Amino acid sequence: MPTVFATDLHFPECPRWHDDALWLSDMWDHTVYRFEADGTRHVVHRFPDHEDPGGLGWLPDGRLLVVGMLGRVLYRVEQGTAAVHADLSSLAPHQVNDMIVGPDGSAYVTQFGREMWDTDTDFEPTVMIRVAPDGAVEVGADDLMVPNGVAVADDGKSLVVAESAGARLSRYSVRDGLLSDRRPVALTPAADMPFVAPDGICLDAEGGVWVADPLARRVVHVGEDTIDREIPLEDFPLACVLGGDDRRTLFVCTSRVWSKRDRQPTATGSVVRVRADVPGAGRP
Repeated sequence: MPTVFATDLHFPECPRWHDDALWLSDMWDHTVYRFEADGTRHVVHRFPDHEDPGGLGWLPDGRLLVVGMLGRVLYRVEQGTAAVHADLSSLAPHQVNDMIVGPDGSAYVTQFGREMWDTDTDFEPTVMIRVAPDGAVEVGADDLMVPNGVAVADDGKSLVVAESAGARLSRYSVRDGLLSDRRPVALTPAADMPFVAPDGICLDAEGGVWVADPLARRVVHVGEDTIDREIPLEDFPLACVLGGDDRRTLFVCTSRVWSKRDRQPTATGSVVRVRADVPGAGRP
């Protein structure tokens, strides 16, 4: 049964377990937070109101990278200052979203492929962006339907991305920072749902993938390319990460509202946690 770890968040997303702490972006409050194991909260960086932070990752030298969703840039945060590490606008005509940084410093940034809250526009295939450690930008993978949550193995040799409008995961091999050998994994919607829209994901030590399924208010575990465990939740799950001392605590970012158009004046987001049988691996 999930228990509450943190409350008073507006739209918690992109959780990471790093340096024995839980990090996340509160997108709608424009803030990156770090939580100690006991729940103590620290502000890592607060962005201006015109920027929403998204995916988080760290370069090999320890510097923090943060996706600027609205500015369509990748920031490098150090000594309390956010500087532009890479301009993503040439490959991202609309908002960017999540990101993971591999062991070699390559950052893989996902995007919506349309104005996110424009429900009158159909989703179209788009690209995942690779940012080299020096800030150079190129296409990492193409023909993706709303690439969203993304994770990379400890050795950096494989990557998984959730396609929210494709109802699937896509697995890739990674060689010299480049993605190849795409292997799609179709996801089964919940019994009472016509569609599954996977959001944030994380990996475990047996090659499984934990996936947030907001529309069905559940988090699922995908083992041998099929769902083998399901955890129902009261609120919308947005993303998840395995952390804690033994990396067997599944932290899940949740919100009572899913669309920014329905944002409430008070904070309705939280982080809940539940024990997992298999420890986490890779990034996040």
